[in-house]
Amino acid sequence: MMKDHNETDEAGTFLTERQIKVLLLRHKGCSQQEVAEYLGTTRSNISILEKRAHQNIARARNTLHRWMAIQAPVSLKVPKGTDVFDIPAMIFAAADEKSIQLPVTSLDIIDRLRKEAPELFKKRALFQDVEIYATEEGELIIQNSSVSSA
Repeated sequence: MMKDHNETDEAGTFLTERQIKVLLLRHKGCSQQEVAEYLGTTRSNISILEKRAHQNIARARNTLHRWMAIQAPVSLKVPKGTDVFDIPAMIFAAADEKSIQLPVTSLDIIDRLRKEAPELFKKRALFQDVEIYATEEGELIIQNSSVSSA
């Protein structure tokens, strides 16, 4: 029997089937109270399920980022206060040290940084230290330095 694209194999995810149901219904615009009534439970229980689901998603994302960082040949620490327009040159310099030519432009890098971690930017400058990893394909992984050193 084929599954539709909304069904998920629980064994292949960090989310329980119940958490998936809650997230799907919340994503469709249902309130926590409406989800609780639909699933026959309390709003408080839905709140807990939703919170734990988001925690599991964050852990999975962090795990994936750490794995990708292990595989990324280019890495650098970028200090707080660095101008966003200086970061591409820093990444290209780190890639040059490893004799890697990244298939991206400075504008591509700035765009990816803003999309991947908009919370790290305050106007044009980083507001905290970060570690940036780049794959040979030009994919960027950005981590708050305090998270990656934990």
